Amino acid sequence: MKNNKNKNYILPSLMMMVIVTLIAMTFFQPSKNLTLTEFYKLAEDYEITEVNLTHSNNVIDVEGVFVKDKQKAGFTTRISKVDELLIRDMLIEKNPKISIANVVDQGNFLVDLLMLIVPYAILGGIMFFILSKAGGGGNNKAFEFSKSRAKVQGNVKVRFDDVAGAEEEKEEIKEIIDYLKAPKKFEEMGARIPKGVLLVGPPGTGKTLLARAAAGEADVPYYSISGSDFVEMFVGVGASRVRDMFKKAKETAPCIIFIDEIDAVGRQRGAGMGGGNDEREQTLNQLLVEMDGIEDNSGVVIIAATNRDDVLDPALLRPGRFDRKITVGLPDVKGRTAILGVHARNKFLAKDVTLENIARRTPGFSGADLENVLNEAAILAVRDNKKEIDMVHLDEAIDRVIMGPAKKSKKYSEKERYMVAVHEAGHTIVGLKLESADMVQKVTIIPRGDAGGYNLMTPREETFTQSKSDLLGKITGYLGGRVAEEIVFDEISTGAYGDIQSATKIARAMVMSYGMSNLGPIQYENSSGNVFLGRDYSNSQTYSGEIAFEIDKEVRRIIDEAKDDATKLITEHRDLLDRIVEGLLEHETLTSEQIQNIVENRTALENAVDVEVKEETV
Repeated sequence: MKNNKNKNYILPSLMMMVIVTLIAMTFFQPSKNLTLTEFYKLAEDYEITEVNLTHSNNVIDVEGVFVKDKQKAGFTTRISKVDELLIRDMLIEKNPKISIANVVDQGNFLVDLLMLIVPYAILGGIMFFILSKAGGGGNNKAFEFSKSRAKVQGNVKVRFDDVAGAEEEKEEIKEIIDYLKAPKKFEEMGARIPKGVLLVGPPGTGKTLLARAAAGEADVPYYSISGSDFVEMFVGVGASRVRDMFKKAKETAPCIIFIDEIDAVGRQRGAGMGGGNDEREQTLNQLLVEMDGIEDNSGVVIIAATNRDDVLDPALLRPGRFDRKITVGLPDVKGRTAILGVHARNKFLAKDVTLENIARRTPGFSGADLENVLNEAAILAVRDNKKEIDMVHLDEAIDRVIMGPAKKSKKYSEKERYMVAVHEAGHTIVGLKLESADMVQKVTIIPRGDAGGYNLMTPREETFTQSKSDLLGKITGYLGGRVAEEIVFDEISTGAYGDIQSATKIARAMVMSYGMSNLGPIQYENSSGNVFLGRDYSNSQTYSGEIAFEIDKEVRRIIDEAKDDATKLITEHRDLLDRIVEGLLEHETLTSEQIQNIVENRTALENAVDVEVKEETV
């Protein structure tokens, strides 16, 4: 980077040297320019040895050499033609041996004009170069401010084989690819291919990768730009960039335009306190006009991505603009296994590592999260000077992605350590003995992030929807740690803060959104508030104060019943709770195999895989 910066200064430095040289040649001439009076005095005081008389239209330029202190020096002056004979006689009288030469000035108007213009042209070139670099880079050139910032990529290498866990989404995109390859087939059938495709889904699910793979499969130019690249502080710049981008795209059709984070420019117009943003709204208006201006089956397809489709302007989503909406959701077990297989291509995994086992332990992970897990595991393997990635590294990598690195340097007092072990054992008991609760995969009392301990629990079976009993089981599981503290210590701590928060959120959603309470199938939560004023700022309450009181009563009832269930389970299995606490205090981390050994009244390490977390340098 430093060498590139130095190269940028070479050309301006050379040009400045030329300017300085020209100035020096102009103002620091070796000959002395004299007035007529000074010339007469010079002729009287010194011996002039050579004179050249250059005849122009009305004047004569006199150039000569005189001797001063035994050294020769030059002079120049200008006289009229009337004084030529007088000057000749005076010079010959002073020095009879003087050499007088007559030169006829041919004159060249073009040369004189060039000599006048060239210095100014060079100076203007330097100023243009400085102004063009004033923005600090090619994307900020002063004279390209309103040009499109879209990056054009040809011969895209990404293919659908590189996109895993999104089979249905790829099927929807394949129609676009078929059209870009063979548009006549659709025209003959009278079909109009969608002008725009909107990819909606959580962050990290592969929306951008899917768009790039579509360009790679169709083998067409790929224009990529972020929605924020359109919006500037000057009104009209964004609209100009939209026009320029679509103009270039039409010239290279068939092609794909990909707009990432389109919600940055496509938000609803006129929303918010004090009106909208003029620049953003003009940019959106121009985008709508340009999409309407694309003729049917013209070969230009716009693909946009966002995770906030709820804030997009309705005019952007109507048929004829973004005709098709594809939801790219979080992958299931099969999808996660396929995604891990893609990202494991350049990784060296141990023979006992199975990608399906990792996929089952990572519910709710996006494609980006899974890639991060494998990358973290590879880093840990390098740290341990291993040639392969084994389950120890993958196990630690999953914990790192979820909760952060283990804080080995953070020391508990014995009382705190015992209380954390009891708390985590309480969650474990509920997961083991309640059929509707999540399964326990791992429990540890090693601090991670803001948590003093950590309990990895996964659903027994991944389903598309959740029943009332599933939600009640989750609430009971969350309250298991708090209940265990009350039973063992007859005391409670702040360690259950996050658990209580999650349990209350689920209970309130059951009452207000899902209709899973004695209030019946009525939705009391109004989600139509203005997102630009804050999620809850403008929400209007659509129920009376009496109903609000009933809602609070139902939330409390759900929480109390779940707490009673947790208390009953932990009280009935107090001996198992004590054995799990003892195992945690001894080993700090227990896997599902080790917990099962304890349940069967065996030692934790009997017939179980050793997954002891290695010490880390802090």
